Order: sequence, then C-alpha cells, then structure tokens
Amino acid sequence: MRRFKITVNGNTYEVAVEELNVANPVSTSSITAIPNPNPEPVKARTPQNISDKGARLNAPMPGTILKIPVKDGATVKKGDVIVVLEAMKLENDIFSPADGVVNLKVVQGATVQTGDLLAIIT
Repeated sequence: MRRFKITVNGNTYEVAVEELNVANPVSTSSITAIPNPNPEPVKARTPQNISDKGARLNAPMPGTILKIPVKDGATVKKGDVIVVLEAMKLENDIFSPADGVVNLKVVQGATVQTGDLLAIIT
C-alpha cells in the first residue's frame, strides 16, 4: 500500500493506493481529508482592464453562469465572488478585481466564452 498526499482546490487529502499485480487483482483504497491549517481560497485568474470606466471582469474560460451571488448595483470589495461559472462540470468562483459597485453584464444561465465581459466594477 502506497500513501500519497494531494491538494485539490485548497483541500488536502491523504490517499492510500494498493498496487495491483496479475496474481492478486483485488485492491483497496481509502481517502482521508486532512484539515488545511491555512486555507486560502483558490481564485480563478481573471483578465482585467482597468480604465476610467472601471475594472472589467472577463470570463477566464468558456462555461455557463451558474449563480450570481451579488445584485446589480451592489457594493463589493476586491476578492468578493461576483459570479459562479460552471466549466467542465466544475463550479468556479469568479472574484471581483477591485472595490466598487457591480454593473453586471450577464444573467444566470448565460453561456460565455473566454474573454466575454461578465461585469464592470466602478
């Protein structure tokens, strides 16, 4: 039995894996979550252009807008979740690049491509 420690989205797991051989095709494995002492949210990198009209929040990958936890016109801080983008069956939090007021450019359920404008933070 070999043991590995892996980290997925900031969560650390200890995994035990048994190597299979031809004589013994039966295997067992176990996964144990290990608390991360310094959890830090994994942030999707968002291309942004900051101009006199505000910070542009663009889609970092193609996907579907699954959730929009903020309302249009809400005041947000840098790092707040603006939209949740589903891509390849994974939910990706897209964070505000700056402090300001959100001007949403997408709606829940919309399909976006890489670089599409999601919001402007002014």
